[in-house]
Amino acid sequence: MGSDREPEDTIPRTFVGGPSHPMCLADQPGTCAELDVAAPVEEVWALVTDIELPARFSEEFRGASWLDDGPAPGARFVGRNEHPAIGEWEVECFVEACQPPRAFGWANGDRAAPGARWRFDLEPTDDGTRLRFSMSMGPGPSGISMAIAAMPEKEPRILHRRVGEHHANMVRTLEGIRDLAEGRA
Repeated sequence: MGSDREPEDTIPRTFVGGPSHPMCLADQPGTCAELDVAAPVEEVWALVTDIELPARFSEEFRGASWLDDGPAPGARFVGRNEHPAIGEWEVECFVEACQPPRAFGWANGDRAAPGARWRFDLEPTDDGTRLRFSMSMGPGPSGISMAIAAMPEKEPRILHRRVGEHHANMVRTLEGIRDLAEGRA
């Protein structure tokens, strides 16, 4: 007998707060993915700090343009996205973490209460670099908070699906970065 429920154990879930049961946006849910790259951390760093690069691999992210000189702490950029459920949009982002060659992260929306946070962490290994990509939604407003406001009874389902979409795009991005760094692409 089939089910329309997605398997809980196939997507890593993270929570800044909580988790509540059922899951809610106040938990700041997110996900992460990681893989090993057979390239020095400095080469991988150059790829993860190219804010245009993930657009080559993501089904949603379409690109970005620096508003300030970046990458640097506090530098701003505008990201462009597209999703079949809500169309196209732009969002201003700011760099929250920039510790070459170890961490590069950004958030969108309000600095005090971002709509989402995204981060690459790089760790040197004997064979190259372990690359981790993580994200969390909330606590500030975003497209997901608008969807939840329109259908509050579906909040856990909306969040579950959105985390899954983000995770799939993050895995594609990591694989693309790995393939470029290793000379496969």
